[in-house]
Amino acid sequence: MIRIVLPPHLRTLAKVGSEVTVEVEGPATRNAILDKLEADYPMLRGTIRDHVTLKRRPFLRFFACSEDLSFEPGETLLPEAVVAGIEPFFVVGAVAGG
Repeated sequence: MIRIVLPPHLRTLAKVGSEVTVEVEGPATRNAILDKLEADYPMLRGTIRDHVTLKRRPFLRFFACSEDLSFEPGETLLPEAVVAGIEPFFVVGAVAGG
């Protein structure tokens, strides 16, 4: 099971706690887990990725094992610690300010 931590506004929309889990068949890539997340929680479709292009929304970032994966290709394999459920995959709302 892959653990996913969502930002508060998406947790509220999906009516979930601080963490959700998904099980992916096949290679565990960012696209695969986001596909499964959107299938399990259809209210999140279009909130994390664009409906048509499937590109990340501008003010969301992806992190795993203390690394920013936001600009990695969607088919890049996730770190083994995430696949094993040891570390979560984070969807983080961008923070701006001055």
